[in-house]
Amino acid sequence: MKTLILTAAILLSGLSMSAQSNESNNNIGTTITVNVPVPGYGGSLIAGLYNEDTFMKAAPLQGKVSDVNEGYASVTFTNVLPGTYAISLFHDKNDNKVMDFEPNGMPKELFGVSNNVKNYGPPQWSDAKFEVGSTPVEMEIRL
Repeated sequence: MKTLILTAAILLSGLSMSAQSNESNNNIGTTITVNVPVPGYGGSLIAGLYNEDTFMKAAPLQGKVSDVNEGYASVTFTNVLPGTYAISLFHDKNDNKVMDFEPNGMPKELFGVSNNVKNYGPPQWSDAKFEVGSTPVEMEIRL
């Protein structure tokens, strides 16, 4: 419960962070494009790219926001160096930039992680991690 709240806070705080971006050279690393079918309309999609040290613990390496249009959203992480990563995201239906929860701690907004892991409880690094090499990565994450 508290972990999900922490995750939402981390995603929000890291939206402007881009630890891997290099202003002087936009050709470092590769891209990860995430396509997300979103049930319903409106709001935005908030996504974070993590490594093992930051997953569910700290701000993302990169944070992205995308509008939801006609039940679909897409974000692209740029300048991603080869390594092991995970992505966590949620549909911010009311555009308040935080993940909302019911009084009992259950999320009010849909969320997902890389590899489309569906657990009872917070996602685990071992389930959500994936490898990035030098070629662009494209994936779909379901909410």
